[in-house]
Amino acid sequence: MKLRVATRGSALARWQAERIVELVGAPAELVVVSTQGDERADVPIHAMGGTGVFVKEVQHAVLDGRADVAVHSAKDLPSGTEPGLVLAAVPERGDARDAIVGRSLDDVPTGGQVGTGSVRRRAQLAYVRPDLTFGELRGNIPTRLEKAAAFDAVVVAAAGLDRLGLGDRIAERLDPAVMVPQVAQGALAVECRADDAGTRDLLAPHDDPKARAAVTAERAYLARLGGGCNLPCGALASVADDGTVELEALLASLDGRIVLRATGSGRDPDALGTEVAERLLTEEGGAMLIDDLGETIAP
Repeated sequence: MKLRVATRGSALARWQAERIVELVGAPAELVVVSTQGDERADVPIHAMGGTGVFVKEVQHAVLDGRADVAVHSAKDLPSGTEPGLVLAAVPERGDARDAIVGRSLDDVPTGGQVGTGSVRRRAQLAYVRPDLTFGELRGNIPTRLEKAAAFDAVVVAAAGLDRLGLGDRIAERLDPAVMVPQVAQGALAVECRADDAGTRDLLAPHDDPKARAAVTAERAYLARLGGGCNLPCGALASVADDGTVELEALLASLDGRIVLRATGSGRDPDALGTEVAERLLTEEGGAMLIDDLGETIAP
């Protein structure tokens, strides 16, 4: 019996799904699903409600029995788990950093235009380069690269370029000191039905403990904020061999004039993510910043 793997239809999504098939080593077939985010490529992600626009239809393919497994870019997942599903595996993580294509950040001319649809990327770039202007950039990786000539530079996730064999297009991998990545960027997320013990057992050996812990801490941070693509926020965790998790998190104003950062460490990734978020909210002024953005903090 074949493992049915639900995925979006882009080249990167198919690569990710085929990577999971390769890891599992079982006969499989891809169930290609079109999502709201794919169908409305002319609309900014934050205008469609942010996180979740690339995953809901893929998740539903598993919930309604058309597929056994859903494979996502972990950064596309909402911070809460969909009822009826379980995050069965987080395999090894790729490069979590953002990458700039076209020219390095220092080489972008004064007043230059950078292509990105991400409020997180815009805010952080505006903080370090207040002279920059920004243009909307949506679409899959090849589409974004095709549009790159219309800008002085564009910003995309480094892992996406690496996985498609396009790493040579990267002019600079942005240090997290300059740009904190999106929560769970560079990681894959594999979901299955919570009551499907056989599939859970099949996926369990391919869960990377360090990647899982890092993604858990970052997602806990996002969950406490209550936001997603609508918020200029990011987080990046690293995990030591002894299991200690180090987390750096960021929350910014849309114009990049205010950038708040907090760090923390601990052995419980869920508790750490929540703790760092609480510190940003209560001690660093994050609650007021989110209120100014018109967003709601999670209870």
